[in-house]
Amino acid sequence: MDDLVNISIANAGITALLGYVVVFIGLILLMAVMMIMGAIMVSRAKKAAAAAPAAAAVPAAPAAPKAPAPGTAGELKLYDTDPRDAAMVMAIVADTLGKPLNELRFKSIKEVKEDEI
Repeated sequence: MDDLVNISIANAGITALLGYVVVFIGLILLMAVMMIMGAIMVSRAKKAAAAAPAAAAVPAAPAAPKAPAPGTAGELKLYDTDPRDAAMVMAIVADTLGKPLNELRFKSIKEVKEDEI
């Protein structure tokens, strides 16, 4: 009777060989799936690239100015101010007022130097 403690060398070899076969079959199947997915993606990219020149051949109308994104309050002009510092100022004002930043409108931010006071 074979048990797992006193296994013969032949049985151990067969068990190891079957384990290797199972692992390699799994790897081969995974490789096949990846190759098929790659082929599908390449064919989709070729179709998109073929459709793009046809769409680009149509003369485009002059570009209209883009509308601000939802939640924005338009343009912000910075005068002698680093954008990082301006963002901190806006965050501090919003926190002090207790309002969300997208409900406030900042038109411009200017750094005031000590000699300008």
